[in-house]
Amino acid sequence: MKTISKILALAGLITFAACDSDDNGTITLPGENNSVIDLKNHSTTPAFVTKQSEFNNIEVYSILSSEDALEQSPNFVYGSMADGCGLLRNQDGTFTLINNIEADYSIARITLDETFKPVKGEYILNSEATGNTAQCSGSLITPEEHGFGPVYLSGGEWGAMPTNNVFVVDPYKSANDASIAEVLPAMGQWTIENAVALGKDAYPNKTVVMIGDDSRGDAGGQLAMYVSNTVGDLHGGNLYGLKVGDGTITDNDLITGTEYNVEFVQLEQTTYNELNNESIAKGVMAFNRVEDIDYRKGSAAANREIYFNATGHTSNSDTRTKYGRTYKLVLDENNPLTGKLTLVLNGDDLAGKAKTFHSPDNILVTENYAYIQEDPNGYVDDMVKQHDAYLYQYDLNTGDFKVVLESAHRTVEAVDNGYASFDDRWGRWELTGMIDISDVIGEPDTFLLIQQAHSWKNDAFLNPDNAGTDANSSNEGSILLVVKGLAR
Repeated sequence: MKTISKILALAGLITFAACDSDDNGTITLPGENNSVIDLKNHSTTPAFVTKQSEFNNIEVYSILSSEDALEQSPNFVYGSMADGCGLLRNQDGTFTLINNIEADYSIARITLDETFKPVKGEYILNSEATGNTAQCSGSLITPEEHGFGPVYLSGGEWGAMPTNNVFVVDPYKSANDASIAEVLPAMGQWTIENAVALGKDAYPNKTVVMIGDDSRGDAGGQLAMYVSNTVGDLHGGNLYGLKVGDGTITDNDLITGTEYNVEFVQLEQTTYNELNNESIAKGVMAFNRVEDIDYRKGSAAANREIYFNATGHTSNSDTRTKYGRTYKLVLDENNPLTGKLTLVLNGDDLAGKAKTFHSPDNILVTENYAYIQEDPNGYVDDMVKQHDAYLYQYDLNTGDFKVVLESAHRTVEAVDNGYASFDDRWGRWELTGMIDISDVIGEPDTFLLIQQAHSWKNDAFLNPDNAGTDANSSNEGSILLVVKGLAR
């Protein structure tokens, strides 16, 4: 039976990233039949969040931070601005977390034991490999969800130019090869926040990857698409940019709740400046810093329903969002290059449901909800924006919009223990990197969520990947949380 299971795994019918077998060859999903998962606090650093009253029943655990020493790798440092991540279950019952470390220009691999306790950390892509390019959000591709993999895509955003590429990483590559990187030139050089492959049922026999451009320049932040007619091909496809209507419509022309016809126009260029110039010439929509992207889980039609955030900025706020927006894109069933765009949450409408929006950044979409995380830019011109980073829940079926929790690091406890200050310019921490791990660990309604602790600084956190110098690193801390009890 074990041999048969391995053959099925190679065929993509069973993958040991999501299941395991006992001595009799029986496939057992994690969490079933005497699961040893034990969710609890493992970090010495508290979880600095405040739950809103309607979500008092959720559980939040702090499992890893920059000040923790892991038992199998005591010298490993969980670096600055931890961001996008992906989780795999291993054949021996342990777990592998691939985690971008944005401000250290690197990617870490963290091993968690059978109980879901972090026990080992190492860097599998370092700042030398990335050319000192920030690794922002990332997405995991797996055979069961996408039809190929596992591979991990990471967005190269800010830092050294022009190394702003989509990086592709083998989750199980040797840490000895951390200085070796592979990029995907066919996906273009943007100010890349993330690259997200759609589920395998969205367009069978194709590979479709959505790319977010976190830029505010003349070309704006664009929503790009890579398409190959071969499953698993990340190199030989074509690149496209989103055009709304005839290309003269601006971001601020969009009316909340109204559908707009869109098409993805082909782009011939792939290098940064040339790509931006071509996008302007071809009428590609200039959003204000496209951040994270995700698609709805479930059916093939759901997989073609895509949500993305523009975080906003004061520049170009006459034609583009200032405070941030969330958009819904529904792609045509037969042709991924056409569809309908709708502005669903508008932070610039100070009388609307998203009036509290303060720079929405990362987004996670499940079967029924979008979970939106904020990275506040520090606007002080309107009272409804005066809060620390929120985690929002947006109901995809009803449109209900709620705050789940708020970053709560400005407490006396946090300040007295050196985690935060009341007046630090970077006092607003970021919530980021949220992923749904329910099916991987076999625990319903369970998620990972990360805090970028901008005002928690310690030189012991510098240069955790041991590449480059301290000048090419950050001394801010990061905190990894488990959130249990949120609806999917």
